[in-house]
Amino acid sequence: MDRICKDCGKTIIGRTDKKFCDDACRNSFNNKENSEINNYVRNINRILRKNRKILNYFNQGSRSVAHKDDLLKKGFDFNYFTNIYRTKSGKTYFYCYDQGYLSLDNQRYSIVVKKEYVD
Repeated sequence: MDRICKDCGKTIIGRTDKKFCDDACRNSFNNKENSEINNYVRNINRILRKNRKILNYFNQGSRSVAHKDDLLKKGFDFNYFTNIYRTKSGKTYFYCYDQGYLSLDNQRYSIVVKKEYVD
């Protein structure tokens, strides 16, 4: 009984438990199998990196203030962030990696850098 490569369909020569004819076919098959999951993660990471880049643009120092409209014009998406930090006083900071923001009121945001990421 001939064993067939799961990717290209060629006859496999070698070990009896071999599923692919070579590493290129193994990688190609696994990339096809995982492409939907990889695309989902890739798209979310793209949004998170863009959010971080926008926060960094408005925050050249360690702390600044930006208007919500200015963030939205640059393409900021408030639905995506990497973590949340709640202070003892009840304030909630949202972070995109090391860049964070805190709602000061409905239209302005304080932008900060989380120092422990930098050190």
